[in-house]
Amino acid sequence: MQQLVGGHFRQQLWLTLMFAMPLIGSNLAQSSKQLVDAAMLGRYGVDELAAGVLAGMIFLITFVVGSGFAMAAIPLSAKARGSGLTWKVRRIVRMSFWLSVIYWLLLLIPLHHTETLLLHLGQQVEIAHLAGQYMSIAVWGIFPAISVMVLKSFFMALGKAKIILWATVLGALINVPANYAFIFGHWGVPELGIKGAAYATIFAHSLTLLTLVIYAMRDTVCRSYSLFSRIWRPEWKTLFEVFLLGWPISATLISEIGLFAACSVMMGWIDTATLAAHGIVLETAGFVFMIYLGFANASTAQIGFAVGSRDRNSLMLAAKACLALTGVTATVITLIFLSIPDVLIKAFLDVNSEEALLVLAIGIQLVYLAAAFQLSDALQIVALGLLRGLSDTRTPMLIAVFSYAVVGLPTSYYLGFKADMGGVGIWVGFVAGLSVAATLLLFRFRWKLKRVNFVDDDEAVKADEVAI
Repeated sequence: MQQLVGGHFRQQLWLTLMFAMPLIGSNLAQSSKQLVDAAMLGRYGVDELAAGVLAGMIFLITFVVGSGFAMAAIPLSAKARGSGLTWKVRRIVRMSFWLSVIYWLLLLIPLHHTETLLLHLGQQVEIAHLAGQYMSIAVWGIFPAISVMVLKSFFMALGKAKIILWATVLGALINVPANYAFIFGHWGVPELGIKGAAYATIFAHSLTLLTLVIYAMRDTVCRSYSLFSRIWRPEWKTLFEVFLLGWPISATLISEIGLFAACSVMMGWIDTATLAAHGIVLETAGFVFMIYLGFANASTAQIGFAVGSRDRNSLMLAAKACLALTGVTATVITLIFLSIPDVLIKAFLDVNSEEALLVLAIGIQLVYLAAAFQLSDALQIVALGLLRGLSDTRTPMLIAVFSYAVVGLPTSYYLGFKADMGGVGIWVGFVAGLSVAATLLLFRFRWKLKRVNFVDDDEAVKADEVAI
């Protein structure tokens, strides 16, 4: 199993980078599925691209919010492993899976009414209809997607990040030909348009899940945890523990992604070209966000392991290393966005049409604004990862609600419509919300760090309490 923490700063920088790189690669591969969907739908038709933006946002919200319980399993499992409690790791992962599946079942019926929801939100009839067609199929892909997140938390706690990378890359690679075949109708497959993108999504997530399950069953170290043995057996105390840590994470995710979703709806109020440009830039920003998320996930596992090992020095080193790497990465990405905004937009469009040129002009303006919030976006998600490693999720949830619902969303609406700034004004709200969140979360982590107290708790149980 990979070492998670080191003895001095340079060693910790290297360990963090080596641990985070497969996670970053996995996240980028995961995000590339949405990029491929957007790029191919953009070449199929602007209406399909706009509908894909809305439907993809709903899918993403559902998936990300449902991942809250899987994310809760990362620090809990890492802490249990650091304490030598193998049986506890097994229980945590199982109950995380239980909660994730229950969440998905509760949303099955509502997500089949996506078209009705979008019509009530003022979207164009044709766009809402296409988005509804996509979600009626893609909803079945949420189960494998959130199940993958649960298994990723297990592998992260064990320091086995490479299998996460290879499984996700495999799913991303199969997504490309699947989209090409199902959207455009090639290789004997009927032309399905936006519905084809939904089928490709299900196939890609299912293949990733199958790969991870097979590895967990065959790898010697993973088998020692008996992860799938009596998976139907409830562990109520552990389920409650995962729920208490996980629901604030889900609420935090709702606050942030809800801001972007609400702004996607507001973009649809303007016109189709603005919504399409917004979708392209949002997909691009979301793609690089996966790099920051990789550092955040690495920090959660490292901090959780240090807490379980009661190692204050390693905890401090892990935090500093992660923040340093994230700051450098965000600066580089900001410079890239500022240097080639037109290249980033053209990758999604057939620029031979007049409508595509309008999307390009709007999109370039939004790329500059995306560059403005890169550092804030990076620091806020990494600060959340550090705080989750300390099992601190409720106060960060309140910070997120304030930053995005009280600051970001009203700013977007006011500047976009009251100040007549349109899509640019809506994106300025992103910058405001993310900047406030990053500042407050970093202050919270600094405050929390001073109060870390390694004391025995009720996890230090006797060996005879171990259960299968």
